Amino acid sequence: MKVLVVGNGGREHALAWKLLQSPQVEQCFCVPGNGGTALLQGCQNITLGVNDFVSIAQVAREQAIDLVVVGPEIPLSLGITDYLQALGFKVFGPTQVGAQIESSKSWAKTLMAEAGIPIPQGESFTDSQAAKAYIAQQGAPIVVKADGLAAGKGVIVANTVAEAQAAVDSLITDGFSLIVVEEFLIGEEVSILALTDGLTVRPLVPAQDHKRIGEGDTGLNTGGMGAYAPAPIATPALLQRVQREILEPTVAALRQRGIDYRGVLYAGLMVSPDGEPKVLEYNCRFGDPETQAVLPLLETPLDELLLACVEQRLESLPPLQWYSGSAVCVVMASGGYPGDYEKGKLITGIEDAQSLGATVFQAGTKLDGNRLLSDGGRVLGVTALGPDFQAGIEAVYSAVELIEFEGKYYRRDIGYRAR
Repeated sequence: MKVLVVGNGGREHALAWKLLQSPQVEQCFCVPGNGGTALLQGCQNITLGVNDFVSIAQVAREQAIDLVVVGPEIPLSLGITDYLQALGFKVFGPTQVGAQIESSKSWAKTLMAEAGIPIPQGESFTDSQAAKAYIAQQGAPIVVKADGLAAGKGVIVANTVAEAQAAVDSLITDGFSLIVVEEFLIGEEVSILALTDGLTVRPLVPAQDHKRIGEGDTGLNTGGMGAYAPAPIATPALLQRVQREILEPTVAALRQRGIDYRGVLYAGLMVSPDGEPKVLEYNCRFGDPETQAVLPLLETPLDELLLACVEQRLESLPPLQWYSGSAVCVVMASGGYPGDYEKGKLITGIEDAQSLGATVFQAGTKLDGNRLLSDGGRVLGVTALGPDFQAGIEAVYSAVELIEFEGKYYRRDIGYRAR
């Protein structure tokens, strides 16, 4: 079969890499892809925008694509699945109305509240003064969120009332007309990436992301600076609760609204010190960088799972198979990220890192002749496996140290909670 992957990040490199491991997948096309997918055997980049649905459909028709896998949230929120399905293509990813579970936090909160799913207390505001008054009444710490898509960076955890009120002004200045203010929850976060065909839900192994730019989880939020899996905080008992109390009721609530949701249902959870899970947010796609830690552990062919979701026969598949051990992914970013940063820096040492057994997923990269250059904020995701977390952490940092580019930055404490 031929697969087309939409997107250009480390997540899409990981998806193409995993799909090509299947004996059933003969070729993969990436739109637009990056320097890593350009070098991936069996993969071809096609330089198109992820929102150019007409041209993507033309490529899918010309190449006789059997399955389209959509990586990023923006084309999903704009209706790429609806567009391509109407032309007869099989697409893994929810329709536009289903993608609201990520594109509108207030819509998602209403859905979850109606379904009785545990969520933080909070309110939505279109008026900045009303939001500020609510913040002053509630006190700090408190969380301020942009309602729309913000590339993983639209959440501000404010330690003071003044900081939270300033966050409201900042988000409105950035063009967000709806602001969500929520209680601050104490606990440990975990990411549950679940596959669903709209009826059945199959969670992948749990992961934990490191969102903050600074070590010890300090500083600004980013798209993610590293991840590890399976996260120990998500015990078998907790996963059973999440399946029963969160994932299945959410899919049922979507069905009750007439939404046929086929794709990834990504639950970002906070687990309290006494083990109670609450949903911080839902995403409508694979996480980045969680995917780079989860997929290397997956033994079941990925194409079989995605097709089963699209064809609504997930229930008939046998249990998912996983490799033993742990996976740790460290993101190497451009200096200055998530603020201003420079592009075009020469990257070396990837082959040396991979000679140690690591897998280097490329994100913000591009090929310039034979030279690989940085082309984004998050440049690489370096993943290593180990029989346990300590071994995985040691292996990944040994590989990271061999990769060079000017201004490189990475956190040195990824996986510290799992040690």
